[in-house]
Amino acid sequence: MNGFNSILKTLTWALALLLAGVVAGCGGGSSAAPGTVVPAGPPAVNLLSIATNNFVILSASPTTGITDTGSNSSAITGNIGLSPATAAAIGVFCSEMTGNIYGADAAYVGGTGGTTCFKGLAADNTTVANAVLDLGTAYTAASAPATPAATDAAHLNLLAGTIPAGTVFAPGTYTWGSTVNITGDITLAGGASDVWIFQMSGDLNLASAGSLPLGTHVILSGGAVASNVFWQVGGGTGATLGTYSTFYGNILSAKQVVMQTGAVLHGRALAMTAIALDANPVGP
Repeated sequence: MNGFNSILKTLTWALALLLAGVVAGCGGGSSAAPGTVVPAGPPAVNLLSIATNNFVILSASPTTGITDTGSNSSAITGNIGLSPATAAAIGVFCSEMTGNIYGADAAYVGGTGGTTCFKGLAADNTTVANAVLDLGTAYTAASAPATPAATDAAHLNLLAGTIPAGTVFAPGTYTWGSTVNITGDITLAGGASDVWIFQMSGDLNLASAGSLPLGTHVILSGGAVASNVFWQVGGGTGATLGTYSTFYGNILSAKQVVMQTGAVLHGRALAMTAIALDANPVGP
């Protein structure tokens, strides 16, 4: 009987060790504490002072500016910045703003609403100048090559850049060596801590429609948030949000950002050249 008890004890210990190994394996080697949410996808792009100072529209253009052709009827929640081009190239009125306009000099004209929201020269110039420097840093970070695990067929040149309605994107880095055309409603499905980075060497285009209900939509599901979505656009034209489209995320464009009539942006328009508005809601 003593021999039997010894064998039973040995088997019990072996089983316990086996179960411990299985549990450890199921944890994927993570050192996260129980209950900790581990974000899916790549690390978020650090927007630095752009986020700290809540710039939702920022142009780093040396010559062109920020325009609004929609009878100055945009609704912008957050701050606007333009540098090093003259502040005279800012065509957004204070009456469209919940926030401030930051310029490189004191030449902002202001239009309706006067200059009550304008900040230029002195210390305020430092605010927009630093944001422009940080835009260059963030753009470089957003264009960094994906890890090898994210260069498979599901992440590299997906659908040859023509993205139809019904396409669902899990968190991750997606890369195209071409222009990306979004032709219908797409969904980013993930949690509040998950991150998406969309990299394209060409332009970004959203299809147009005649009304907001019919417009092209980028849809967030499962708790995903716009602040964790980054669109790095390297093409010679830039990003164009078609009429009455609804878009989520931070656009970092090597050229311009064009928002056509009634397009809605939940996020930020950050461009190295011009930004064109036409009666657009922009903000969180």
